[in-house]
Amino acid sequence: MKKILALMLLVIAFNANAQIEYAKQMAATIMKQYKDSMVVKKYASHLEQDKLPEGNRPANWNYEIGVVLIGFERLWKMTNDQTYIDYTKHIVDHFITADGKIRTYVMDEYNSDNIPPGRQLLRLHQLYKDDKYKIAAQTLRDQISIQPRNKAGGFWHKLKYPSQMWLDGLYMIEPFYAEYAVVNKQSQDFNDIINQFVWMEKYSRDSKTGLLYHGWDESKLQGWANKQTGVSAEFWSRSMGWYMMALVDVLDFIPTTHPRRKELITILNRLSSAIVKFQDAKSGVWWQVTDKANKEKNYFESSGTAMFVFALAKALRLNYIPATFNAPLQKAYKGMIKEFVTTDAKGQYHFIQAVAGAGLGGIPYRDGTYEYYVNEPRRDDDLKAIGPFLQACIEMELLKKKK
Repeated sequence: MKKILALMLLVIAFNANAQIEYAKQMAATIMKQYKDSMVVKKYASHLEQDKLPEGNRPANWNYEIGVVLIGFERLWKMTNDQTYIDYTKHIVDHFITADGKIRTYVMDEYNSDNIPPGRQLLRLHQLYKDDKYKIAAQTLRDQISIQPRNKAGGFWHKLKYPSQMWLDGLYMIEPFYAEYAVVNKQSQDFNDIINQFVWMEKYSRDSKTGLLYHGWDESKLQGWANKQTGVSAEFWSRSMGWYMMALVDVLDFIPTTHPRRKELITILNRLSSAIVKFQDAKSGVWWQVTDKANKEKNYFESSGTAMFVFALAKALRLNYIPATFNAPLQKAYKGMIKEFVTTDAKGQYHFIQAVAGAGLGGIPYRDGTYEYYVNEPRRDDDLKAIGPFLQACIEMELLKKKK
């Protein structure tokens, strides 16, 4: 049965409208699993999800909502199906009160993970003219204004992670920051936004591989930080995926006439070149710990792969990177479908084998070692994987139409 389902998926992959169909099917999975609000699921396969309670903590305002609903927004634009924007409004309205307050949000945590759904607030205000969305978006922008920074000028990832920049944080703050700047005509913010990418790359890039380490502690006091450089110990695919997604999305908002726009495109090319060198030669996908293929306990990881497919496809479509990236991109897309997309007995689609989460420091302490990354739990239909998957499929469809 598994072989038959895999064959069916591969056949679909080569159909004319396969990419958008995959996105629609995965969106249907999300809408079925999260009818009223989005919660963090327990660590389980999709075969076990229906047997579990709604989640192991209440729904809260966070980045997972943001990355999924950006996928829904793009699917709405692609298909003109109102279902997707209605669902977005339904999920966001669970958190936004009539007077514009955000339920579960606490500003003085200075948690960058709370910023991404701000992009949905901007869109919903544009569409529905309800000031509650504008007020809530202003709250998130106010957080950015007072977000703690290290001495270099980079945003702390959270208040409880002093002096630390994580690759994840670039996705958490910068796309909303840039879109808000465009909507509200605050072009003076573009320099700050560009600087965040420049500083992150400057301090986290490995000169030998071109890859970026997950985190950088300017103080060099953390147990996970190299005492000479401040960087963490390993290359984690999803963290670089967040950074690449942030780059290609921010470029939507930086004016083509901006004198520093090319700095972002140069960084994107450097990282894209490094990433494809570590693509698995046979499957076309990426490993959880990027540069340690076939090492014991390492595995093909779906969220990082989807993020790389999305970022490379969008960069290629918009001519940020050269056409030579098309071959590894096509291989990665086909591998992503083969390795991670499944269907169940009811015909519902699932996206499997995503690491549930990974970070640095905290309680219990996460030391950033190889053993730490490969032993973190995995989750099927993870929001951090399905959101990028939706966007990857849509970008592959747009790239195909461009040709």
